[in-house]
Amino acid sequence: MLYFARWKIALILVVVTAGILATLPNFLSQKTLDSWPDFLPKNQMVLGLDLQGGAYLLYEVDKEDYIQKRLKGLVGDIRATLREQPRIGYTGLGVQGEAAQVRIRDLTKLADAEERLQDLKNPLVSNLFAGQPVDEFQINVSDDGLIRFTYTDEGLDNRLQSIVQQSIEVIRRRVDELGTTEPNIQRQGTDRILVEAPGENDPERLKDLVGQTAQLTFHMVDTSMSGDQAMQSRPPVGTMVAFSIDDPPIPYLLEETPLLGGEDLVDAQVSFDQRNNEPVVNFRFNTSGARKFSVITQQNVGRPFAIVLDEEVISAPVIREPITGGSGQISGSFTVEGANDLAVLLRAGALPAKLTVIEERSIGPGLGQDSIEAGEYASIIAGVAVIAFMLLAYGRFGVIADLALMANIFLIFGALTFLQATLTLPGIAGIVLTIGMAVDANVLIFERIREEARAGRSAITAIDAGYKRALGTILDANVTTLIAAVILFQLGSGPVRGFAVTLAIGIFTTVFSAFTFSRLLVALWVRTARPTKLPI
Repeated sequence: MLYFARWKIALILVVVTAGILATLPNFLSQKTLDSWPDFLPKNQMVLGLDLQGGAYLLYEVDKEDYIQKRLKGLVGDIRATLREQPRIGYTGLGVQGEAAQVRIRDLTKLADAEERLQDLKNPLVSNLFAGQPVDEFQINVSDDGLIRFTYTDEGLDNRLQSIVQQSIEVIRRRVDELGTTEPNIQRQGTDRILVEAPGENDPERLKDLVGQTAQLTFHMVDTSMSGDQAMQSRPPVGTMVAFSIDDPPIPYLLEETPLLGGEDLVDAQVSFDQRNNEPVVNFRFNTSGARKFSVITQQNVGRPFAIVLDEEVISAPVIREPITGGSGQISGSFTVEGANDLAVLLRAGALPAKLTVIEERSIGPGLGQDSIEAGEYASIIAGVAVIAFMLLAYGRFGVIADLALMANIFLIFGALTFLQATLTLPGIAGIVLTIGMAVDANVLIFERIREEARAGRSAITAIDAGYKRALGTILDANVTTLIAAVILFQLGSGPVRGFAVTLAIGIFTTVFSAFTFSRLLVALWVRTARPTKLPI
């Protein structure tokens, strides 16, 4: 156990040196790091929300808003299905509460209508290993010709899970576009999403950007009457009134069915209008969207069409000529920041449902600095206490244990820096705990060496036997702790996971430093000193 090949010695020293070099940038200014050679590490540790401040937002999916939008879409599907040849006469089609309903005029065709509408129950598969799919809707048919579609409990739960997951991906793309470092975005419960953005100095902008649905649609403007006239009287069937973003807002009468949606967009970038130097957003469609946009503009030359974002008209230009290039421009008296935010929203895609902020916190950097200083004091006190104890208890071997402890601390911080793992306040607690646990292995080894020496072994054979027989105990103790850390990481969230990460990294570095590195130091001491008596 005390023999090390040269390549092993070199490898151990390389690992410890790498840990020191990876940790070093955390103690230097960014200006100093910029002047470093490129082959040296320059990354600094990523601090969590509780250490550097930032924004904390907890969102809840607006279930009622989603249900109403989904039912309106279902109404359109029912209309299209019943109008298929041969047509089935109906009346009273619309949304009532949390149901979509329609009444069949001719009761002799009720069975035919029910059969046609069966496909609209929309079977859903909850996961890859699910058995029978669950229906999103259930159909209730009355003898008087009334057909009602209502959500099934399983179908609504399945939809909510899908909405939350899709919303997390959209939010992640939006926050990443802002350049926020290591945002924490995760599900909370069944219908809530937690967003933590460390270092974000404008929480209001983040809230507006994350919470905006960003549903972009293109509608033809109905010129049969003005928006004001439509508000004063009943608008024609299949139309709706939407207001512009102007101040005061201008009403527009639009065709209800969108001609094109934001899902066909592939890019959106900010530029400046050459005529008035105002910020605008240039967008570009994919191949399918470009083809549809070309057909729409060819068929509607001379007519105005509206670009609508979240039911607000951004602009309503007149189609002067066919647009066949698959790109367009959105203008609307934007500021540069407003145009950039709109471009971010369009690139990231639309949220599948409206999100409501139910908890909001803004953490200042001053509080984070206090936490860092408290963590530093705790680490220093713990380190000094452990070092003093090992020196008093084990003398020269305690010096070796303390050197291994220092290597362990460098390896922990080096690993966190290299992996760009987020360090949180509970993470600092995990490091302090690791410092206390780091010498456990050395205590086991040294006590085992003492026992072997009392049993009559020579100094060198006692040291060798002590390391051999303590290895199993060390591995058992650390594996059980590692299992606990893995469970904490899998089942925990936020700060708990930060604690689990630092604890797990600390376990690996502790085993390496306390058993491998300290054994190398002991072996080098034995080789040079050739002791006849143990200095413990």
